Amino acid sequence: MFVDKAKIYVKAGDGGDGIVSFRREKYVPEGGPAGGDGGRGADIIFRVDEGLRTLMDFRYQRHFKAPRGEKGRNKSQHGANAENMIVRIPPGTTIVDEDSGEVLADLTRHGQQVVVAKGGRGGRGNIRFATPRNPAPELAENGEEGEERYIVLELKVMADVGLVGFPSVGKSTLLSVVSAAKPKIGAYHFTTITPNLGVVDVGEGRGFVMADLPGLIEGAHEGVGLGHEFLRHVERTRVIIHVVDMSGSEGRDPFEDWQKINDELRLYNPVLAERPQVVAANKMDMPDSEANLEQFLQQVREVKPDIEIMPISSLTRQGIQELLYRAADLLDQIPEEPEVEEVADLSERKVYSLEKKEDEGFRIVRENDTFIVESVKIDRMMKRMQLNSHEAILKLARTLRHMGVDDELRKRGAVEGTIVRIGDFEFEFVESSSYY
Repeated sequence: MFVDKAKIYVKAGDGGDGIVSFRREKYVPEGGPAGGDGGRGADIIFRVDEGLRTLMDFRYQRHFKAPRGEKGRNKSQHGANAENMIVRIPPGTTIVDEDSGEVLADLTRHGQQVVVAKGGRGGRGNIRFATPRNPAPELAENGEEGEERYIVLELKVMADVGLVGFPSVGKSTLLSVVSAAKPKIGAYHFTTITPNLGVVDVGEGRGFVMADLPGLIEGAHEGVGLGHEFLRHVERTRVIIHVVDMSGSEGRDPFEDWQKINDELRLYNPVLAERPQVVAANKMDMPDSEANLEQFLQQVREVKPDIEIMPISSLTRQGIQELLYRAADLLDQIPEEPEVEEVADLSERKVYSLEKKEDEGFRIVRENDTFIVESVKIDRMMKRMQLNSHEAILKLARTLRHMGVDDELRKRGAVEGTIVRIGDFEFEFVESSSYY
């Protein structure tokens, strides 16, 4: 089964906690602080592996949680950083942040990688807080939380040649004839509902990858039918083989079919209208095909005189080898890399951080007799502080005073003993300056 879209959740590793520790050697009285910092949490990195062709693995694993950093150690030892988590994805994968809709990266080449969730920093140990005024602090930080996000992966088939055309014009049959691929073939519309890939050996050491793409219908550029599920794959192909049923079966007009498909490609992405295209006039073994081909040639030449039209029959293999030679010649004339816009400058270690500039403001809301302080900066600070020591409480109090929270609480009517809540932490408002 081919899977070309998947939604997953990623959570980078949290940083390790710093610790409070002191030197305890026998002959070192009052040895001072020796609590080490915590290690950094693991990043989650998506890396392209050319051996993968689908997003099938993400059907069975949708959550990726990276390990956290190690806690700091005594004797001023730093906790170990966590090893980054590598997630393998196939070439041609676009990575989209679900919440913002931002395209994080468009990865097409083997070995390209991108950090989609950044691990948290390790917390500082008490050795970091030593000062001349406080040479033995009992203060340490928790590790920072790793980034988390929901991501949508979209795979666009990486093929050299793409077969396009209305349903049941013979695309799957053509692929089965020229390659070892075994696509499902049937005499009904939309037999092919997912792309099939096949390796075509032209001979003389030449070959290419061909994709049998699901049939188009009118309005596909607006998502009708298979719509965008089909059209996203056409963007990756370097040469388009437009298969037209020249027998006119089901009462269809070959020229109208050719026009409608080209209109859908142009409306979806104008670049596709400039992509090298060869028309494969298929089913030439049928009774009315010769007459229809003559009329088709006249009509097409009036619209696009330089278009290449090659009569073939997948059933009798008429003109098949000539078609393959022509496709190979066109591929030799254009760049090997697909013409895609990489939305990110992908270096060996590119980071896309959710972290924004810290908000210095705050807001105070009153609920009955309780004052609730809301602040991004304070919330983040409290997540990192280990509020189990008197020094940590004093540090929080000084921060609130410097930010102007104390003054604002007084203006709102807070007095000695008033309950103040920040997140899940509640305390009594204290007026005494000695508290600071």
